[in-house]
Amino acid sequence: MNEFDYSKAFSRNIGWITAPEQELLRAKTVAIAGMGGVGGAHLITLTRLGIGSFRLSDLDTFELANFNRQAGASTKTIGSPKVEVMANVALDINPELKLEVFPNGVDATNTASFLTGADLYVDGLDFFAVKARRHVFALCAEKEIPAVTAAPLGMGAALLNFLPGNMSFEEYFQLEGMPEEEQLLRFFVGLAPAGLQQKYLVDPTTIDLAAHKGPSTAMGCELCAGVAATQALKILLGRGKVFAAPHGLQFDAFANKVAHTWRPGGNSHPLHKLALKIGRKRILNQPFQRKHEPEQTRIPGSAVENIIDLARWAPSGDNTQPWRFEILDKDRFLVHGSDTRDWCVYDLDGRASQIAVGALLENISIAATGEGLTTSFVLREDAPEAQPVIEVQLSHGAAAGSAVVTPSPLLPFIKLRVTQRRPLSSRPLRKSDREELEASVGPGYRVVWVEGKEPKRVMARLLFRNAHIRLTIPEAYQVHRRIIEWNAQFSSDRIPDQAIGLDAVNLKSMRWAMQSWKRIVFLNLFFAGTLLPRVMLDLIPGMKCAAHFMIVADQEPDSLQDYLDGGRALQRFWLTATRVGLQFQPEMTPLIFSRFVREGRRFTSDSKAVITAERLKQKLESLIGKEHLDSAVFMGRVGYGNYPVSRSLRLSAGDLVLENRRNK
Repeated sequence: MNEFDYSKAFSRNIGWITAPEQELLRAKTVAIAGMGGVGGAHLITLTRLGIGSFRLSDLDTFELANFNRQAGASTKTIGSPKVEVMANVALDINPELKLEVFPNGVDATNTASFLTGADLYVDGLDFFAVKARRHVFALCAEKEIPAVTAAPLGMGAALLNFLPGNMSFEEYFQLEGMPEEEQLLRFFVGLAPAGLQQKYLVDPTTIDLAAHKGPSTAMGCELCAGVAATQALKILLGRGKVFAAPHGLQFDAFANKVAHTWRPGGNSHPLHKLALKIGRKRILNQPFQRKHEPEQTRIPGSAVENIIDLARWAPSGDNTQPWRFEILDKDRFLVHGSDTRDWCVYDLDGRASQIAVGALLENISIAATGEGLTTSFVLREDAPEAQPVIEVQLSHGAAAGSAVVTPSPLLPFIKLRVTQRRPLSSRPLRKSDREELEASVGPGYRVVWVEGKEPKRVMARLLFRNAHIRLTIPEAYQVHRRIIEWNAQFSSDRIPDQAIGLDAVNLKSMRWAMQSWKRIVFLNLFFAGTLLPRVMLDLIPGMKCAAHFMIVADQEPDSLQDYLDGGRALQRFWLTATRVGLQFQPEMTPLIFSRFVREGRRFTSDSKAVITAERLKQKLESLIGKEHLDSAVFMGRVGYGNYPVSRSLRLSAGDLVLENRRNK
């Protein structure tokens, strides 16, 4: 074993600090309460800085929920005391460390002993440990021990220093006599007055002060460790400007921002009072609630049940999920399909629903590989086309003579596949991504691209004009009323309004208008009611993407089987797009209205809309070619961009399996 040499171990610090300063750090003692997310990172960073002595406390043990952020959390340390694990990690870095461990945490009985001899206190307590935190900071103020707190907020760090002779923790936060939830709110507001993290919090329901729960990231914890250790260096060595409360600093790596705040009076400052008032309304008095029932943790079942549970995440028009399942035995089940042609203008002859069922079949085939199985499908000839029945047979052993079925590379993306209706990057497709997408559709299909600035502009204009039909005909109005779930981030059987692609103001306007057809007509007639929605939902997204695409069959699709096969090709394409990091949005109405025109079938009582559809069909033909339009299975757009924060979910497997036939 190599002999430890302090000077050599920390020699790379020299240059930013001097050799004598390094020796000064070696002689310093830092107290850290809490060895979890930030506390463990503080200890490791300060140990590598060369601090020679620590006083550490924590009463908790590691658990699985700590893995995303806590330095000592691993499969080997589950159930182990955090303070012991982290002390050993620090000793592995510097065997000469002087450590005193407080395995029962800190409270009124031992805080004085915990802080004895400390040159600095670095706060690593859990956010919700407000009682212990108040006691430690009060004693630091009494003993004139400088104290640093750095909070991991989102993907950034918020810093406050409480130094002798300056504003104290209690003077700044003003927690005395307040109920616990109010204390937590005051602590939250006071920590980061700039609130840089708030704009990218995608799910506010994860903040629950009453239940002592909130989201956290490893990036935030690591940034805190760097920020706090830098303050420690400046305080312990007496060089560099140290901002003391009521000054604060917040750096956010996600927002690309840094803020220096100054709040004289702390939480009595007018801006803090306003923030507290808003916080009480949003967090305390009216806590966020999910717009859907969270899915229960599913106990793994039989192979058939596991396959159905994953396959149900296939896409379908307006999230109608036109399928139910009937389990026959351990190796067989039926898919009972349906369509919405009787009420949905977009489901011409049930073709859109048939494509969706085809996507489901592809999901079944992919999901089966995760169980080491292959699939075969038989379309029952005695079932009506509007209610197709497909028998699924599961088999052990792979095709092509291979002894083992390996999981499909698309398997992990079945649940991640989603629709993004908002603008994307205009950056062109990477060559490798384009090639993978073209290969994914398989034999019998090809991809026709509309890309480049001018072609995309033409397509965007076409979509913009096509949307006028969609938003002005009564037949579509009835569909839209039926398929939108309002005030929802998620929906298990419809489209949540937050996923549509409109901002909050336009969503409210849209909801008001859709309460009656008369309102729609009035707005369209006198206020150009469709203009802004078409700009936001069609024109801008139509230009802001990498490319529009059309999946085209070698032979014009005509039968139910043709559309089932087309749906399978679509699903491979969509899952591949998800795998390579592309966002995806269907653009099917131009194809649907063009087919109505081509076959001479009237889809609306609005004669102007029919004339518009005829003109748009001609423009689409001139853009992509008549032969491609006639053989098209699917149309959409792809691009690089953000994963949506709102999406459609699915009915549970229990709701989709026909109970009276489950154990037949």
